[in-house]
Amino acid sequence: MTAPRRRRVLLKLSGESLSGAGEHGYSASALAAVAGEIRAAVDAGVELAIVVGGGNVFRGAELRGTPVGRDSADRMGMLATLMNGLALRESCRGAGLAAEILTGLSAPEVGDTFTRERAVAALTRGAVLILAGGTGHPYFTTDTAAALRTLEIGADALLKATKVDGIYSADPAKDASATRYETVSYDECLRKSLGVMDQAAFALCRDEHLEIVVFDMSPPGRIRAAALGERVGTRVVR
Repeated sequence: MTAPRRRRVLLKLSGESLSGAGEHGYSASALAAVAGEIRAAVDAGVELAIVVGGGNVFRGAELRGTPVGRDSADRMGMLATLMNGLALRESCRGAGLAAEILTGLSAPEVGDTFTRERAVAALTRGAVLILAGGTGHPYFTTDTAAALRTLEIGADALLKATKVDGIYSADPAKDASATRYETVSYDECLRKSLGVMDQAAFALCRDEHLEIVVFDMSPPGRIRAAALGERVGTRVVR
């Protein structure tokens, strides 16, 4: 009898999650903490893929209005995610995990180019799969890369780790009356302009009926809980 497939999820991490209290660069303690949280999820039996942003290293928006065009700026951002992927891979290995990088941007000295077959094989082997280099194309954000990769690997959910404990009716930092949703539909997110992620990524998830979980990753054990499907943050569903 074939054993049932383990729960498989994709975790979208911001680059800032690797920089600790700062907004740029790296923090050894932040890297160790993230790796520890990832290990807790893997030890619970989850197959975990991770798309990491590059905002702690570079954001393309920083060069708007300069001679550096969008195409080049976006490629610089993809290179930033490769740096973060290396930092995260080595931190995971330091925590005793098998970890591999696949990249959407050809960089053979860093990792193999992403294919679905390579990704599924790595997850089946029990490796933490770090997906860097975005989609490999400019004009797409790492949110879109996360949505695309979630679908390609057949994951059960897309987990978006943030600094806020879910989706609110308004910005809770600016509106004290803002209320948090436990579950919200795609249509309501669009109708109320809740801004879960960029429009291309959101449309892709909506069209494919993909569950999104938006949660605050800072409390210990929260990544593990979200990965196991426990009720944390806000679930976006059809």
